[in-house]
Amino acid sequence: MAEVRLKSVTKAFGKVVAVKNFSLDIKDGEFIILVGPSGCGKTTTLRTIAGLEEVTSGEIYIGDRLVNDVPPKDRDIAMVFQNYALYPHMDVYRNMSFGLRLRKVPKSDIDRIVKQTAELLGIRELLDRKPKELSGGQRQRVALGRAIVRNPKVFLFDEPLSNLDAKLRIAMRAELLALHQRLKTTTIYVTHDQMEAMTMGDRIVVMNEGVIQQVDTPQNVYDHPINKYVAGFIGSPAMNFVDCVIAKKNGNIYARTKGMSLRIPPDKAKLLENYIDKEAILGIRPEHIQDTQTVKDYEPETTFKASIWVVEPLGSEKIVHIKNEDSDLVARLDPHVTFQPGDTAEFTARMDLAHIFDKETEETIF
Repeated sequence: MAEVRLKSVTKAFGKVVAVKNFSLDIKDGEFIILVGPSGCGKTTTLRTIAGLEEVTSGEIYIGDRLVNDVPPKDRDIAMVFQNYALYPHMDVYRNMSFGLRLRKVPKSDIDRIVKQTAELLGIRELLDRKPKELSGGQRQRVALGRAIVRNPKVFLFDEPLSNLDAKLRIAMRAELLALHQRLKTTTIYVTHDQMEAMTMGDRIVVMNEGVIQQVDTPQNVYDHPINKYVAGFIGSPAMNFVDCVIAKKNGNIYARTKGMSLRIPPDKAKLLENYIDKEAILGIRPEHIQDTQTVKDYEPETTFKASIWVVEPLGSEKIVHIKNEDSDLVARLDPHVTFQPGDTAEFTARMDLAHIFDKETEETIF
């Protein structure tokens, strides 16, 4: 196991800068997630750590060793790819043992390590099969096994679950977490799926256009996004954003739109004194919008009326799309609400959990 440190790493492909001034300290044994949309630079960052891409500038350390000029095979890392990258002509045993055989590990040790790892992953009975005879989940386990047998200092995962169906993806997430808790190996995991990031990472690194936006625990990123981009990326359904004007009346401060006037809690209102009569962006998560029929304990000055236009029943909840004057919003409601498209209802916003963003910089005010 080892720490991984990236110092001002930049990677450019000609005039296109894929990763910009990326600095991050990853603790020994930490499970860290690089998350962001396609093209944000997360896989390129992973490949620079692996040595598959040469950095344009900056330094990468694995443990205390500067590895910029160290070839991939000598960095003591193991990488699991999105497409598994198994050798089709080799059976599972030979796929898993391939790296050990290259390193001239004694046959008796190879046999012991491979069989122990196969037992750990529940694929002992598959050792004599070829990849074409395996399901997607079984192939993924073989790819994991090939990485584990090397006992590396660092695991690198490049969207390893994206080819699996939804149910298997959830199961494999749990298996990967259990495996990490057992092995305690430093792990860097790339995904575009914010649900994977939230459920798996000790910390998550939210990226956009090659730049780190925020690094924190999943809960802190959810509760305290640093800007509008992070707030909108983390959370499903995504946070609602509404252009508003900050207004003051009778000593209270409100976020006002054409159809809403929502009072800001006093402890947060003081942060908006310099924004009175100025435009801002109000952010409210769908789970923080509730209908007043279901929830009785709410602040009177946080209500608004809206019409229902789409209802999505999910069994455990209902996702309801609503329209209020100039605002389109999404609410996550109790599954037993009886709203139908075309209905009009009263809603309340949890303003104690809402966010306000600067209109120009899109940075979080609170």
